Amino acid sequence: MKLTRTPSAGEAYAVVLAAGAGARFGGDKLLASLHGRPLVAHAAAAVVEAIAAGTLAGGVAVAPPGMTALARHLEAAGLRLIENTDPSLGIASSLRTGLVCLEQASLRPPAGAAVIVLADQPLLRADVIARLVAAWRTSGRNVRPRYALAPEVPGHPLLVDRAHWPLSSGLAGDEGLGRLLAARPGLLDLIDVPGANPDVDTLADLTQLEQRG
Repeated sequence: MKLTRTPSAGEAYAVVLAAGAGARFGGDKLLASLHGRPLVAHAAAAVVEAIAAGTLAGGVAVAPPGMTALARHLEAAGLRLIENTDPSLGIASSLRTGLVCLEQASLRPPAGAAVIVLADQPLLRADVIARLVAAWRTSGRNVRPRYALAPEVPGHPLLVDRAHWPLSSGLAGDEGLGRLLAARPGLLDLIDVPGANPDVDTLADLTQLEQRG
């Protein structure tokens, strides 16, 4: 029998990680076009839909300095923009930057959980975000999806209860919180969802999604 606890007080907010250099892609990955829109706009749209539905109370986006075009797309989605001054330090650095912002901002309602969104996953769906938040409200635990078409791949987005944000201080490079949470019994739940939510790491990945329509 699984133990349950009350979720941290507050609402769920998105933390969109968009500061990566996209080296394997050849640069400017998040501004590459997919179905007539920049790649970043697809994940941002799912977050906007979740906010409009009341699933999320808001969101922040972590971007590299000087990326004006990328910043415009993120701000147009209603996300609060935060710069990672040294994105070369990897995802861990951007994750900490976003979580610190949620901790220190005078948010109303306050943040009780963060939904960590990778900006290079254009198949992100608002209904998956809704299921994660609903599960968190019931159990108080961290939650991640397990996609039917890729059950062996750790699913995103990852919802992290505020009580476990301090674990991010021990991360480095491109390591996220999923592995640390999974290694601690009872801290991470998986929910089964249909479909898949792949990363776009290379131009071939983007071409494959474009051809799928």
